[in-house]
Amino acid sequence: MHVVIMGCGRLGSTLAHNLESRGHSVAVIDQNADAFRRLGSDFGGITVTGVGFDRDVMRAAGIERADAFAAVSSGDNSNIISARLARETFGVSRVVARIYDSRRAQVYERLGIPTVATIRWAADRMVRHLVPEGTVEVFRDPTSVISIVEAPIHRDWVGRPLKTLEEATGARVAYLMRFGMGMLGTPSTVIQDGDQIFLLVTDDTVGDVLDIAAGSHREGQ
Repeated sequence: MHVVIMGCGRLGSTLAHNLESRGHSVAVIDQNADAFRRLGSDFGGITVTGVGFDRDVMRAAGIERADAFAAVSSGDNSNIISARLARETFGVSRVVARIYDSRRAQVYERLGIPTVATIRWAADRMVRHLVPEGTVEVFRDPTSVISIVEAPIHRDWVGRPLKTLEEATGARVAYLMRFGMGMLGTPSTVIQDGDQIFLLVTDDTVGDVLDIAAGSHREGQ
């Protein structure tokens, strides 16, 4: 793949090295030529100095043959303009933009441009470390809407299929750990003693979901 990255800050430079180490060709755009120092002398890709949403600059970075484009500069407006140009003008199929304002992120997600809402995600993670609420969260999506949490299961659920738990909680089982091994359950998978069950939830539903999972199945009948 050929990947064009707009922005050579810490994220952009790290992303460039990560992609290059995987065997992809990489071009990095930044207005400040000094920013390319972050790439180091071992970087084998292309560097282009200029405004990231300038069409000629994008062409110089190989946007017309690019398989993917990442807009990770420090400016929301620049990121979304360049991302839309990559998608709508140059037909790049895989486009993602870093957005600091989570409200904008939701709008652009609806336009079909995946975004990473940096501030909201980071703040949410910090709050969970500073003020633990007893919920073991193992994953949270970049828009901070969906998470995977470990659900403490009441012993009365043992011997019943996962479908019963999903119907009672309204949540989906992402996966479970059994005898130290991860596995993808099916609706008919029977819950065994010692299983660790991880559920897909939202912030609005997590409280009720965990309460139901931790309660007796008989109470819900």
